[in-house]
Amino acid sequence: MLINESSLKLLERWLRNPGPQHEKRTLFGDMVCFLFITPLATISGWLCLRGAVDHLHFSSRLEAVGLIALTVALFTIYLFWTLVSFRYHCRLYNEWRRTNQRVILLIPKSVNVPSHQQSLLGLHSAKRNSKETIV
Repeated sequence: MLINESSLKLLERWLRNPGPQHEKRTLFGDMVCFLFITPLATISGWLCLRGAVDHLHFSSRLEAVGLIALTVALFTIYLFWTLVSFRYHCRLYNEWRRTNQRVILLIPKSVNVPSHQQSLLGLHSAKRNSKETIV
């Protein structure tokens, strides 16, 4: 019987130690940028749309169209950056998960293994850890 960690626990382990130093810096930098850029993009988009509505009321269509185009460009660039960053980190996570497996093989007690081999195999201490799930 094999025991493997749940996906949520694996993700937590990866977030704590994603791999080499440059990957840690990239993940941290992207998380900080996401936390700052998301509210800025939202507020900027709202202000641009609000300005476009005001310009439409004052018969200033050219400025309104410019502000709407700016809003579309802003959100397109934001969504593109978010998608590229997310895909990059998903690829790093999948690579990390593929190379950082923790699997424990549990041998049933009914198997007749001499006691000196059991201690070598660690059968006496093969208790299930709370961080692991049976697969």
